[in-house]
Amino acid sequence: MFFTAKAIATECGILHPNQEVDEGAVIEGEEFRSLTDEERMERVEKIRVMARSSPFDKLLMVQCLRKKGHVVTVTGDGTNDAPALKEADIGLSMGIQGTEVAKESSDIVILDDNFASVATVLIWGRCVYNNVQKFIQFQLTANVAALMINFVASVLYGEEPLTSVQLLWVNLIMDTLGALALATEKPTEEVMKKKPVGRTTPLITNIMWRNIMAQATYQIAVLSTLLYKGESIFGVNESVNDTLFFNTFVLCQVFNEFNARNLEKKNVFEGIQKNKLFMAIIGLILVLQVVMVEFFKKFANTERLNWGQWGICIGFATVSWPIGWLVKCINVPERPIFSYIRLKYSNLDVHFYFFGP
Repeated sequence: MFFTAKAIATECGILHPNQEVDEGAVIEGEEFRSLTDEERMERVEKIRVMARSSPFDKLLMVQCLRKKGHVVTVTGDGTNDAPALKEADIGLSMGIQGTEVAKESSDIVILDDNFASVATVLIWGRCVYNNVQKFIQFQLTANVAALMINFVASVLYGEEPLTSVQLLWVNLIMDTLGALALATEKPTEEVMKKKPVGRTTPLITNIMWRNIMAQATYQIAVLSTLLYKGESIFGVNESVNDTLFFNTFVLCQVFNEFNARNLEKKNVFEGIQKNKLFMAIIGLILVLQVVMVEFFKKFANTERLNWGQWGICIGFATVSWPIGWLVKCINVPERPIFSYIRLKYSNLDVHFYFFGP
């Protein structure tokens, strides 16, 4: 039974053909049950296959993995699987062959008894999680840049560079059209090759912070230059310079949306031809932006721009692409950045004294 389980696991891809049994990857239920609590906790993460296991052995493994901080999923269809199904974070049972006890103890019931449905659920779940991260990165970049520019301008000069209507338009791009564009990304096989997200893994990763800070810093530098030196550099009046500022800010967000399509890959245009809805939304944003600048002068408080001024705005926005490519060459640690802050303060000895009257 031991060698049969190993052979089946190798055929399924759970074990590698050259992986030795003495590495602790394969174990029998009786051996696992006879281990002490300390030995069990030490070896549980190395186990890939447990042969001849009883319902109690499955329950023990689920409990050990959860104590280790893992998110545990258990599949089963028999009455004996009920304790492990209930103990797991997510219990999966079969809707046709599964017993009623197993179904009641499960969180998800596969109605067609096709285990391939689990893979479909996983790939779409990971895709949605990645799309949420992409939108958060996109929105935080715009928010950080807008907040810093407005704060500095308000404190130093007592005026806000963006009007209320312009801020509403920027929020429309970020919250509605931006979210819709990034949410249309379909799952790829690559998402299944990534490690599972842990229970305590932060939603905003170090990779996202790296991308956010690089793009936000560039936008703040460009927009600050336009705000305070644009009139003298480009030889325009104040109203045209304000329009250049607003137009550049919006176009930077549009071009940065391409960077947000992939958090790690340098080529942000890979597979973009397959996502026609994304390109349609980007095209819609650009058309609306042209209408806002060129035809809604009184409503948006803008001035018409000539071809050269449009080229300046587009040129500034285009620079976000090579910046995104360069910054992705920088490796970041996997450990969350804020964990260093918690560790620093946890090492401090704090003493409280009470002095009575």
